[in-house]
Amino acid sequence: MSSRTEGPFHSVDVSSLTRGPLGETLRMFLRTPDGVRLEARYEPCAAGPTDTAVVVAHGFTGSADRPAVRRAAAVLARHAAVVTFSFRGHGRSGGRSTVGDREVLDVAAAVEWARERGHARVVTVGFSMGGSVVLRHAALYGEKHEGRTDARTDAVVSVSAPARWYYRGTAPMRRVHWLITGRAGRLVGRYGFRTRIHNRDWDPVPLSPVEAVPLVAPTPLLVVHGDRDPYFPVDHPRMLADAAGEAGELWLEPGMGHAENAAGEALLTRIGEWLTSGPSRGAASELSTGPSPVSAAWPIMEA
Repeated sequence: MSSRTEGPFHSVDVSSLTRGPLGETLRMFLRTPDGVRLEARYEPCAAGPTDTAVVVAHGFTGSADRPAVRRAAAVLARHAAVVTFSFRGHGRSGGRSTVGDREVLDVAAAVEWARERGHARVVTVGFSMGGSVVLRHAALYGEKHEGRTDARTDAVVSVSAPARWYYRGTAPMRRVHWLITGRAGRLVGRYGFRTRIHNRDWDPVPLSPVEAVPLVAPTPLLVVHGDRDPYFPVDHPRMLADAAGEAGELWLEPGMGHAENAAGEALLTRIGEWLTSGPSRGAASELSTGPSPVSAAWPIMEA
């Protein structure tokens, strides 16, 4: 496995996609630069036309149609238009999951589609694996990178993301590594979780989330994490917040478990408001705002 620097990514061509009315819900397939077909869904803002669209990136073994993703989309749609999609290897999308590596191309394709729909401002929200992917996407397609303006994000929220790769410090993460690293585990992923997982190691190893975070600035960044997360303890979000410095914020949520399954309506509402009412740009801060109304016992894996 190599640790060479990541090469450049190229934006997906969405010029041939149909542009329906902005008030219309659409389901269609996008194609990434490396040829993977992704199922995607567009939902207009419930409050009326808006220039902002939120791209939602789900967690490992999720999909655009999972109940927790649909619930998150419904809450966020009160504030902005919403694009949901299934990562490669998940749901009805093609390809195989690389568990956070090439998925940055999937986010870029969804962001470009949102801009093609006519939204001048596109922001991203990612959960768990999706949280690590939106951080790398914001770093690789940020304002500092010319030629990627259609795929860049204007603000990013990372929920329940790891700070570093290969973490095995909790029992749930040891089960995840078993799922993705061996033939038996990948068979369970395929037939038990409907997730097709690539059988090759990363080469090169992508930027870790904590390495990507300093490259996100000046794009506004919010890190959200539960203090009862069974997968990644609170040192992970604190590492991300430290790496962000003055460019980011940290919300450490009392009583919250992991990812989209543990994100209650109140938290999702606050995230929607942060994304659409002008995120603060002060120093990274730790903010606790009360327990999540959703049980902290939900796992990352959904049968």
